[in-house]
Amino acid sequence: MAANVESMFSTREKPWHGLGTIVAEAPTSKEALELAGLDWKVIQRKVYTEGGQQISGCRVNIRDRDGKILGVVGDRYRVVQNEEAFAFTDALLGEGVRYETAGALQSGRRVWMLAKLPKEYIISGEQISPYLVFCNSHDGSGAIRVAMTPVRVVCSNTLNLALSTAKRSWSARHTVSISGKLEEARETLLFAEHYMAELGKEICDLQKIRLSDKAVMDYMKTLIPMREDMTIQQKKNVTNLRENLKQRYFDAPDLIDIGKNGYRFLNAVSDFATHNEPLRKTAGYQENLFIRTMDGNALIDRAYQMVKAA
Repeated sequence: MAANVESMFSTREKPWHGLGTIVAEAPTSKEALELAGLDWKVIQRKVYTEGGQQISGCRVNIRDRDGKILGVVGDRYRVVQNEEAFAFTDALLGEGVRYETAGALQSGRRVWMLAKLPKEYIISGEQISPYLVFCNSHDGSGAIRVAMTPVRVVCSNTLNLALSTAKRSWSARHTVSISGKLEEARETLLFAEHYMAELGKEICDLQKIRLSDKAVMDYMKTLIPMREDMTIQQKKNVTNLRENLKQRYFDAPDLIDIGKNGYRFLNAVSDFATHNEPLRKTAGYQENLFIRTMDGNALIDRAYQMVKAA
């Protein structure tokens, strides 16, 4: 298991982010809590100096299972327990929701769960599966986040396009009760149908944007620039990255029948951004890719904006 993943599970096969211990069936929230190793609570303690003087305005979050310090937070910070997070997502999605994967990163400081939404979408003849990702931190580094992530099933490419016409995410600070935010989060979830409809329109528009091979190569050079001040090795690395992206556009079996257009280019960039191993592969690069699923990928967004501006 990768270094930054403390505990987790996945169902049947590893999802697009490539992480997980496999179980046969998608579990309920109670089962998922245990399978993911998230059946622990966060307790808060006062913070003191070495001399024993209390530091006002601060609390330390500690895991009750082993006394692990998760982070120092402000005294207005409200802990959202892992059990609360699952209950919140249960209420958000309705009775019978099944979890595809869940787990903890960075020694329990960040936790997440992922559920596959029940409705499948066929867009331009392709199956697109929407997933709901819930992410929470116990170290004060981020808000509670809920996001909908569409995944192109045939190749596990994420299509987290930053559409100006539809939202796909919601967040809340750790200073309020999460249960009181349920209706607000549910409203964003209801936008999933709208987001998928708008995504379908964007895919159709992208398919209409014909791209010459020269235009594609120019886009790749813009996305992966080569500067004059680079070393010989750096220039070699850039050349290799461009060649990798080129192969994903021209040679990918799942793109052959799509045609040479903006949608094909966007899928090639998505495949490159989410599945290509970096030049310097750190122990936690897959976890970092998964975390960025919440916000989308900057390279994919840039490719999308370039093609739309053509």
